Formats: sequence, structure tokens, C-alpha cells
Amino acid sequence: MGHLVDLGVPVESVRGRYGGYRLTAGYRLPPLMLSDDEALAVLLGLVAGRHAGLATATGTAGETAAAKIRRVLPARTAERLDAVLESLAFTAAPDELPAPQTGVLLTVADAVRHRRPVSLHYTSGDGRRSARVLRPFGLVNHSGRWYVTGADPQVGEDRTFRLDRIADARALPGSFAPPPAGDDPARRLLASMAQAPRRHAVTLRIHGTVEQIRTRLPASVAEVREDEDEGWQRVEIRAERLDWLPAVLAALDLPFVVERPDELRDRVVALADRLAASGRRQS
Repeated sequence: MGHLVDLGVPVESVRGRYGGYRLTAGYRLPPLMLSDDEALAVLLGLVAGRHAGLATATGTAGETAAAKIRRVLPARTAERLDAVLESLAFTAAPDELPAPQTGVLLTVADAVRHRRPVSLHYTSGDGRRSARVLRPFGLVNHSGRWYVTGADPQVGEDRTFRLDRIADARALPGSFAPPPAGDDPARRLLASMAQAPRRHAVTLRIHGTVEQIRTRLPASVAEVREDEDEGWQRVEIRAERLDWLPAVLAALDLPFVVERPDELRDRVVALADRLAASGRRQS
């Protein structure tokens, strides 16, 4: 009873043999009853999701959903939540990233759950359109973008597709076996990003732990494997440009060897010379 009163619901007590507690005559319970904590969690989730890129193609859906929730909340709770939302500021602007169509997202998610193949109409990064069949293993949201990972039976390989580039998705008859136990769609996605063909193929040997290396070279950027020499790791990177790598290697502050390409070795030496010159400069 105390909780209902806190929510602004009028409750009255009736004495006597058949007495008890009841709602004030003529009062109707709202269709949604949330505590302050629950309502704040829902509304902040909608706001944070929009800033993190967890939106769908209907970009206003989060705003209209929040407005509907506020309308059915008790006036006292709604006013307090409005105060939080009006005074809340973010240090970064919302991610302006392309979002998947809601129908595509729901269809692919259902296919993942029931292990059904799907037919996709896909547009690649260079504008090429194609029809694909995929056995989807899982959905992943990485850096504000949605991806689906799975197996392509036509080429016999694992594939990763961006959901915002899928124009249409349709479930197909039949089913497929689940991926191997322990298979992680997120790990699969990051590995596919690190292995994507790019202009430069970089091979390094770094003396340190995998955890130390991952502080500067995440799984989406580099493959890390244990080297034959104890304490060393072999690192493979594929990159369109090399200008960012010398500074990253310097920030690691670990011994390393550049096996390829020679251009990267030259860039590292040039950066070291500039840092040494700046370090000796006194005015």
C-alpha cells in the first residue's frame, strides 16, 4: 500500500469486519506501473542507446517510446524523471551511423534463434549488389554498427555482413546445425575485421603479454599468437595506412621487431629521431 501511495495512486482504508484497503472510487490504474528505479532504467536505456548507436532505421522510435512511457507514469514520477533527462549532458555527440531496418533486424534475429537460413539482398562497401544465402550464427553490435556472422553455404566459408547494408531479409525453409560449442559471434566478427584484406600486411614480434598488447592493438585490428621465443608474441596487422602505427608501438613501451614491411621500419626510425630531437630541445 505504501508503494502505491508513493506512486501517486489514491488508496483508502475501510474499517470494520469487511474493511481493508481499496482504490479510491472511480480511479483506474494506469496501463504501466513502474517504480522510480524501473522507469529511470527504461528511459536512460533509450537515451543511452541512441547515443551508443543502438538505434534502428526509425530514428525517432526511441523518442516516441520515451514519450509514451512518460505519459502513462504517475505525475510525480514523470516530473522527477523529466528533471533527470533535462539536466543530463553527454560528453560525446550521438553516433550518426547508418542503422539497420527494423524488419531486417527482427528477421535475422529470429533466424539465429531457430537456426534457419536466410536470403539476403546485400550491397557491399563498393556498391556491388548481390543475393546471398546465410546460415546466421549471431548478431553483434560493434562500435555502433550491427553485424550478422554466419556460414555461406554457396562458398563454404564463414561470412560477416553489416545489417545496414541489407535491403531485404527472408527466412528460408529448413534448418542447420548450430556452430561448434564455445563459438563466439563477437570473437568471430573481430577476427574477420583483423583479417580483412588491406593495402599493407604488417608482421611484428612484440615482447610482452597478450593483455599488454591488447591495450593498444584490439582484436579488431590485430591478430596475436604466441611466438616460438618465450615471452614474445607474433602480431599480424592489415592496414590501409601505416602512419598511425609507429606512435601506437611507441605507446606500448615494449620491445618489438618489425619483420615487414620495410616502410614501417623507416617510419618507426623517423618517429624515434623526431622524439629524440624534441626531447633534447630546451627552448
